[in-house]
Amino acid sequence: MHRWQGRQGLAVQEAYDLAGTNYYNPNWGLQAGEKRNARISVDHKPMFLLSHYFTPNEKTEWVTSFYYTFGRDGQTNLNWYDAKDPRPDYYRYLPSYFEDTDPAMAAQLTSAWENGSAGQIDWDQFYFANGKNLYSVVDADGSAGNTVTGNRSKYIVEDMRNDPRRFGLNSVWSSALNETYRLSVGLSGHDHVTHNYKVISDLLGGDFWVDVDQFAEQDFLDPSAAQNDLNTTNRVITEDERFGYDYDMHVRMGQAFAQVEGTWQHIEAYAAGQLGIQSFWRDGLMKNGRFPENSFGPSEKQNFLHYGIKAGATYKINGRHFITANGAYLTRPPLARFAYISPRTRDAVVPGLQLEKVASADLNYIVRSPRVKGRATLYFADIQDQVWSRSFYHDDFRTLVNYTMRGVDQSHMGVEFGTEVKVTPTISTSIVYGTGQFIYTSRPLATITRDNSAEVFASDRQIYWKNYRVGGMPQTAGSLSVRYNSPKFWFIAITGNYFADIYLDPNPDRRSAEALDGFVTEDPQWDELLEQTQLDNAFTLDAFGGKSWMFKRKYRLALNVSVSNILNNQEFTVGGFEQLRYDRQDVDRFPPKVSYLFGRTYFIMLSFGF
Repeated sequence: MHRWQGRQGLAVQEAYDLAGTNYYNPNWGLQAGEKRNARISVDHKPMFLLSHYFTPNEKTEWVTSFYYTFGRDGQTNLNWYDAKDPRPDYYRYLPSYFEDTDPAMAAQLTSAWENGSAGQIDWDQFYFANGKNLYSVVDADGSAGNTVTGNRSKYIVEDMRNDPRRFGLNSVWSSALNETYRLSVGLSGHDHVTHNYKVISDLLGGDFWVDVDQFAEQDFLDPSAAQNDLNTTNRVITEDERFGYDYDMHVRMGQAFAQVEGTWQHIEAYAAGQLGIQSFWRDGLMKNGRFPENSFGPSEKQNFLHYGIKAGATYKINGRHFITANGAYLTRPPLARFAYISPRTRDAVVPGLQLEKVASADLNYIVRSPRVKGRATLYFADIQDQVWSRSFYHDDFRTLVNYTMRGVDQSHMGVEFGTEVKVTPTISTSIVYGTGQFIYTSRPLATITRDNSAEVFASDRQIYWKNYRVGGMPQTAGSLSVRYNSPKFWFIAITGNYFADIYLDPNPDRRSAEALDGFVTEDPQWDELLEQTQLDNAFTLDAFGGKSWMFKRKYRLALNVSVSNILNNQEFTVGGFEQLRYDRQDVDRFPPKVSYLFGRTYFIMLSFGF
């Protein structure tokens, strides 16, 4: 399947208010009167699978599968050189930026947003700027005396690619040892390569782009430091050519496992263990001018031996009531994409890289009767020694920085309850409810580095994340549904949903001693820096219905219709993030970026079976 999708951009609340809608999208604008989105994601990853089934006897089965997948995964975005930031919701283009220093400009910008002349991408301006920027590249493409003259694009659309290639093997042998025990053993392994690079998708009317880093041009006296590839200096780039960065990330893994299962009159139980080894490394295909010694060629391999154990049991009180329990402890290697400080430019890894540790357990009570089905669950999970890595523009340092943390721990615990009751032969109702406490439980150490040099701004900075909520999900949610099934082969269901305790992940640097330096607890900035962003609770209502028809006792026609968010709740903030860019003196200068649930939406499906 080849999927093209225009992406919705998150924005600050001020932009939504100025645009008059919570569905404002800063990623699009008009080009020659037609709408165009700057962020298009393209996903095309076919998979081939070959399986072999071997059953030497009725008690034994051996299944082996080989698989291979490849393809492309990318997303376009705007890039610019020696030009104004083209993002229409950039904070310097919002009225709030001027309201204290230039009220007249703030009023002018407010009017422009409200009448639609501001707030969206100006594609025509890009073509105008690119079409009058005559420029000569001396010694182009690393060839002395080679001069290329033309319109050098100030603005382009780039395609950031993460193209995968993976092949692997899974082989599982399973056999009943006797009437009580069954043993399963298996091997698995894969070799995964992700090709990370950028190409120019559209020069927007210009003739070429020069592959240099504009931040490095500002920060270094040596012009070679600005070259993104010293193997070919002053590279003149046209559409569909690679630029900026180009590297492969290799991940190679092999593991073995064994599991034994036992079945008795009232008890079923299992125990399992696994042992694996994983290696990953970066292979640079460009020699970066800021890091000529550790950007080109294969890096040192990072090797991790990991293991895991788990066990569980089911106690059958009778044929309709059960108690189950499960527990596990495992280690796992850090994700390769987070293990490197700045994989786009160099192969330096996060200091103190180590295995993650995960411990989990759950206890369940299950009911299965003709009229009532239900489950109640207590669960717990503890995750330790995670790696956290992001890049962003830092206002204090005035450059793009890499922000990495090690020793990030989380704890997830909670309860879940779900039941379905058949009230009458045609009416049933179901209730689902879950609530938990998902928190950070450590004070990780942060390393802050300049992206285009080896300069370290901070090392082992302690981040006071302990007891902050893990963001990105409702920590309390419930639903109540009523369904009617007609004897005449149609049904309708109404479901109400409630969401609460929704938080945005905290900006780590705001929760540090350095951020609070100079403030006292009575200062308003103290609480503004420390308080975590909590989103409002919300309620939605959905409906589902359908009908089916049989023809000649072998053909079936089915119609299904769903209406989501019937009440058209457009104020439900479903996600977002606290910006890593922040101002200690004025936290509201860079407020969180958020997104909203779509209003009323419809889905209709007609299917034919035979």
